[in-house]
Amino acid sequence: MSRLPGLRYNAPVSAPEPIAPAGTTSADPRAPAGTNVVVHEIYVSVQGESSYAGLPCVFVRLTGCNLRCVWCDTAHAFYEGERRTVADVVRGVRALGVPLVEITGGEPLLQPGALPLMKQLADAGHTVLLETSGALDISGVDPRVVRIVDVKCPASGEAARNRWENLEHLRPADELKFVIADRADYEWAREQMRARDLAARVTVLFGPVWGALPPRTLVEWILADRLPVRFQVQMHKYIWPPDTRGV
Repeated sequence: MSRLPGLRYNAPVSAPEPIAPAGTTSADPRAPAGTNVVVHEIYVSVQGESSYAGLPCVFVRLTGCNLRCVWCDTAHAFYEGERRTVADVVRGVRALGVPLVEITGGEPLLQPGALPLMKQLADAGHTVLLETSGALDISGVDPRVVRIVDVKCPASGEAARNRWENLEHLRPADELKFVIADRADYEWAREQMRARDLAARVTVLFGPVWGALPPRTLVEWILADRLPVRFQVQMHKYIWPPDTRGV
């Protein structure tokens, strides 16, 4: 496998070990909190968003979310899932042979087991990304993990849930993501950028809500205002039909 720039390869990928098949569980119901996680799906695809877009990536999607964004495209992850041990998930990820891993959801930080899962994946030599809604505390996340934190715009219906205290825990390697549905969202996001000096903290991502805002329109707004943001689209929705799961 060719080496990818910016990823850690300090630990070799272990020999393949089987992932528990659908309908089974590796979890011990007597285990302490944080030992198990409820997994919606694990799959390999290309990273469709963030500064890592286009790279091969293992996605570990955990079950459950405390938000209900109007434009959510992963509502199927709210309830479906299989309880597994953290160790079993780590073995399964390593068997797939890809150094980049994203922990996503739903909202992964709802599960206590997400923190040790990310730590163990980083210990194993993976570059670990966390995709989180921004509504929960990120301070306990392993410092080796890249936190990709949403800032919910008004059209999402969940802007009141933004946890602004998280800004104090961001590192230069982390990223903030604004998903923008219309001009009002854009102007609100632009004001947050300026008032909170976000571009000085981290990479800021602006992307359109699929099917609601033409990508070209958002690009034109960004260029007109000379905003120091990285424009993005959901790349996977251009490669596969937008409602395809497991990609």
